Amino acid sequence: MAKYLVIVESPAKVKTIKKFLGKNYEVVASNGHVRDLPKSTMGFDAENDFEPKYITIRGKGDILAKLRKEVKKADRVYLATDPDREGEAISWHLCQALKLEDKDVNRISFNEITQNAVKASLKQPREIDMNLVNAQQARRMLDRMVGYKISPLLWAKVKRGLSAGRVQSVALRIICDREEEINAFIPEEYWSLDAKLSIPGEKKPLIAKFYGKESGKTDIKSKEEMDQLLSTLEKEAFQVLEVKKGERVKKGPLPFTTSTLQQEASKALNFPISKTMRIAQQLYEGVDIKGEGTVGLITYLRTDSVRISDEAQEQAINYITSEFGESYLAGQKVVKKSNVKIQDAHEAIRPSDIYRTPAKVKESLSRDQFRLYQLIWKRFAASQMAAAVYETVNVKIGAGEYRFTVSASKVTFDGFMSVYTSEDDEKTENNVLLKALDESTKLSLEELEPKQHFTQPPAHYTEASLVKTMEELGIGRPSTYSPTITVLLGRRYIVKEAKNLYMTELGEVVNQIMKENFPTIVDEHFTANMESLLDGVGEGSVNWKTVIANFYPDLIKAVEAAEKDLDKVKIEDEVTDVICDECGRNMVIKYGPHGKFLACPGFPECRNTKPYLEKIGVACPKCGKDIVLRKTKKGRKYFGCEDNPDCDFMSWSRPVEKKCPKCDGYMVVKGNKIACADEKCGYSEQ
Repeated sequence: MAKYLVIVESPAKVKTIKKFLGKNYEVVASNGHVRDLPKSTMGFDAENDFEPKYITIRGKGDILAKLRKEVKKADRVYLATDPDREGEAISWHLCQALKLEDKDVNRISFNEITQNAVKASLKQPREIDMNLVNAQQARRMLDRMVGYKISPLLWAKVKRGLSAGRVQSVALRIICDREEEINAFIPEEYWSLDAKLSIPGEKKPLIAKFYGKESGKTDIKSKEEMDQLLSTLEKEAFQVLEVKKGERVKKGPLPFTTSTLQQEASKALNFPISKTMRIAQQLYEGVDIKGEGTVGLITYLRTDSVRISDEAQEQAINYITSEFGESYLAGQKVVKKSNVKIQDAHEAIRPSDIYRTPAKVKESLSRDQFRLYQLIWKRFAASQMAAAVYETVNVKIGAGEYRFTVSASKVTFDGFMSVYTSEDDEKTENNVLLKALDESTKLSLEELEPKQHFTQPPAHYTEASLVKTMEELGIGRPSTYSPTITVLLGRRYIVKEAKNLYMTELGEVVNQIMKENFPTIVDEHFTANMESLLDGVGEGSVNWKTVIANFYPDLIKAVEAAEKDLDKVKIEDEVTDVICDECGRNMVIKYGPHGKFLACPGFPECRNTKPYLEKIGVACPKCGKDIVLRKTKKGRKYFGCEDNPDCDFMSWSRPVEKKCPKCDGYMVVKGNKIACADEKCGYSEQ
């Protein structure tokens, strides 16, 4: 009998796939990549057409030796690495490392690890797609150039252990730009007004919202404007002018892509992105299900496509028809139009079998696996179901020349919402009251409720909103979102508090160096254009070495200029007048993972350290002592009194000496302005 060898990437898949294939098949794992560019050098020859020089990854010798033995025994070799560029490249590297030129080698790929998918892939073997391999090689070499040329510069100018990256540095800039926007934001006052109206025979009042005048919407900007409006409205009679009834349709959501899964798991399950990807990987590779053995529960988790295979759609139609009835079926196949090129060989992330409901597999999954699987299952089912239908009522109420509005909606057909709802699905209100309303309804004013508000700064990025922004800008790809954020957190360029991401002092320094010296690398349009060039390589329309040859000389020029021009960031051991409690020496300023701190120069004999409190030359508005720059435990900057904890003054924005001329409170820096710290005062100046 012929012997067949199937090589996969992950040992977790071996058990799952072996179960589907007969005795003649041996399944082994390469444990990811087996070859890479060497760590000690750039790894390619710029003089010789940028030819890469690959070496065996340290520690992979034994795995390769085992694979060679298995290859010798086999009549045919199937390379079954992941169905993406990275997987294609691993297959090609295996061919090179195992010298498979003389063997009958076949590349197979499957989007889900199920018996049908694996067996179908064996019937459709193909050659390795060198366009995909070259796209991965180009990405790897571009990342290597940026990392290896710029990181040593950061080491020399700031501190050892820092890094720059092609996608990472742009992501850092995006967060930094948002932080600057927030710091420069000056709140503006505005008011809203609700009218509590009673209807004869109804216990609950009707709450109508102020809209404006007959001619259009009116904004109320100040208390004076509000007082004037109130005095006018108190004399007016309120009457129903118009009741509009209608219907609104809300379509089911699209099935998950990598980025939408990361965003929704963050919102709904509070999962960090790295956790979402880790658990999705487990669900894809296979979980031991009672009565079934090891089964891959979901399709491949790195995808930017919302396509669904015909078989999966047919299965979904049968399931929805039998469980909910035909009225719950979506009218047509959902297709998302996008300008961004997607790797449409992939499908969306979906359950490998819709009949394997969350309830059926719950006992076999950990709590987190179950919650993520349930989210994916429900989203897929909803994507194939009919739209939800709302009955809507919009009421226009007049009070002299002014207009108020009330609107409400009620679900008349739940459609996809019978299985899946998100935070955005609105709640219904005022329904009972609105049924009874028409133009003849008598209204009497109970109370006018004015409320003062202030405009809010843009929100801090969370992991989920950063991924959304990166996807919208075309920066990175499904496989890079999670590692990029992990690196930024690991290098302490950013910190996470609650769900929000904040810049650290270190992140600000690195971002500033990158912006000043390598503007193209941190330019989002340049990076997005580079991604589309790599997509072009993958499709075979762009030569990969041309991309590299065009990028490399400009990078080298920028690095050489930066080496000459960069002033060394001040992190020398600056001597202070703070005396070491333990040995009496003057302490010096050092630079650690969280920024500056005080250390005794007598290290290692004296290991005394203290937090470094940098005075900003402004007196505390509460007690008159100095205000110092402090940091939270995680490294986020704020300004507080040196006499903390006795004085509890703190401000996220930098205070200034000048007092507010309007209310005599303290003022803070807001971008290129200074503004009163009390937003109710609202004073600001250049």
